[in-house]
Amino acid sequence: ALNLQTSFLTPPMAMSAYYLKGVLGKMIELVEIFRGIIPYLSIVIFIMFLMYQFPEIALWLPDYFFGKYIP
Repeated sequence: ALNLQTSFLTPPMAMSAYYLKGVLGKMIELVEIFRGIIPYLSIVIFIMFLMYQFPEIALWLPDYFFGKYIP
C-alpha cells in the first residue's frame, strides 16, 4: 500500500499531482506542486526503507493477532 501511495506522488504516474494541477489550473505550476510533494515523499521513502530493513515494524500487529507475537 505504501508503494502504491508513492506512485501516486511521483512521476511518471503522479496522479494526485496532475489532478491538483487540473483543479487549480493556471493558479499554480506543476513544478511548484512537485516541490511541495518532496518533504512528504522523503518521509515515505524513509519509512519504506525502514520497513524493508526491519519488517517487524509492519508485521508485529498481524503476528500478534495470529498468535505469532512473542514479547
